[in-house]
Amino acid sequence: MTEPRTPVADLARGAVDPARGAADPAAAIQRARDGDARALGRLLSLVENGAPQLRAVMKALAPLTGHARLLGLTGSPGVGKSTLTGALVAAYRKQGLRVGVLAIDPTSPFTGGALLGDRVRMQEHATDQGVFIRSMASRGHLGGLSGATPQAVRVLDAAGFDVVLIETVGVGQAEVEIAGMADSTMVIVAPGLGDAIQAAKAGILEIGDVFVVNKSDKPGAHEAVRDLRGMIAMGRHGKGEWKPPIVSTTAAAGEGTDDLMSKLDEHRAWLGRSGEGERRRRARAREEISAIALAEMRARMGGLPGDERIDGLARRVAAGELDPYAAADELIAGT
Repeated sequence: MTEPRTPVADLARGAVDPARGAADPAAAIQRARDGDARALGRLLSLVENGAPQLRAVMKALAPLTGHARLLGLTGSPGVGKSTLTGALVAAYRKQGLRVGVLAIDPTSPFTGGALLGDRVRMQEHATDQGVFIRSMASRGHLGGLSGATPQAVRVLDAAGFDVVLIETVGVGQAEVEIAGMADSTMVIVAPGLGDAIQAAKAGILEIGDVFVVNKSDKPGAHEAVRDLRGMIAMGRHGKGEWKPPIVSTTAAAGEGTDDLMSKLDEHRAWLGRSGEGERRRRARAREEISAIALAEMRARMGGLPGDERIDGLARRVAAGELDPYAAADELIAGT
């Protein structure tokens, strides 16, 4: 049965665009909390597309957020992030928890959408109503995530998921943004790929809460553990600070998952005991607010190529008639 179209006037009062699902945000969120995957998908589409109704949706779900456990997975391509994600999904489902997965895929050069590789590799959970997997296109956003990730996480949190797994693109050198998005960040490496050294070069060692040597049944696994242990030992870990553990897994065979979950539980307890968990939540909110405010300012200032104001200022700066700081001040003053 087709739902009635919502009058345009109702959109200002917070209803979702009728062309995108014709539902009041609160009702759509309730359906998502009740397990309606279609309603949840529509809410996430609003987020990804930056729809005008997004403000109303965020306002409606704000009181329902703050309960989900956010776990990030990052690492180079080929280390088995998706396989490990699938193993964690299965393990948390055995505990009776609802699990949401945000798999950030590279953007297709043809469609502009996600390549959907992660959902293909996690088909075993496709029919489980307690699992929701969403592939999101990075759309050129750096840091291994999508620009819409923070709001997408809020939607899954409000929808009642107990655990949200966030898997990055896996470009290997620009994955540090996940550390600000998750409560606990897993850095996955694999033997034989030189990932331990690459992790140090990319600065990923600083953002890992738990290090995972996946495919540990392959030659070189012990060497990878040894290299990581040596690198971690060079870091400074004061009394009461968290020292990242190293876990060996073979996700494809389901080996090591219990040990990994145990270390994640230990980190969760430390987050609560040390106050670091609250600090991270506030830092996430601060970054989210800043990103939204900067995007809004950019839109108001016409900071897009082709805008007459910024093009005119650019010509004056290029000609030496105006310095860039004065031009920026003039642009801000004109908003």
